[in-house]
Amino acid sequence: METERLPPNDPREWLNRARSNLVQAELVRPGVYLEDLCFQAQQAAEKALKALLLARDIPFPSVSMRP
Repeated sequence: METERLPPNDPREWLNRARSNLVQAELVRPGVYLEDLCFQAQQAAEKALKALLLARDIPFPSVSMRP
């Protein structure tokens, strides 16, 4: 079942994305590295925190990969 996409400033969208990462983290299959599963779990935690900050109107820094 596909989840409805919401605007990126909607905390519910970030929770949806966090849930998606958790689903991926639980996909233990032959050939999948444990660190890849851990990465997905870590991403879920970050996205859930971002949802909380957005819901409470708490500003947070945006990280840019450009120098």
